[in-house]
Amino acid sequence: MTLQAQLSQEWITLQNNYEQYERGGLLIKLVTLVLTVIGLIFDLAIVTLSVLIIMLWLQESIFRTYQARLGQRILRVEGLIKQDMPANGLAFQLHAEWLANRQGTLGLLNEYIASAIKPTVAFPYALLLIGLTGLAV
Repeated sequence: MTLQAQLSQEWITLQNNYEQYERGGLLIKLVTLVLTVIGLIFDLAIVTLSVLIIMLWLQESIFRTYQARLGQRILRVEGLIKQDMPANGLAFQLHAEWLANRQGTLGLLNEYIASAIKPTVAFPYALLLIGLTGLAV
């Protein structure tokens, strides 16, 4: 198999996984909304619902952080494919590149926080928390 074929196969695999994380993030949002409505129906404490929402929000931020790493590698593979030059040893390096770029525990926490505050992740969690705050008043 040529290097170009390897890079193409890697790109396809990464892109499929990237899309799976997208669906997973949307599923977490849907589960959060459903559980919040159920919690309100059963009159759960606002604090309990708020903690549940925050936990699911953080879970999605972890998902989105993984997705962002895949996106970084996809861009690298695209660049290699575009170059159309030999790039011995550069295909199939997702985990090696991730390890090489890992910035320790604090760096990982910063990545999660950066993912959590993106508008596409924060919605609907922030709105649900604001709504619950309104109910608590």
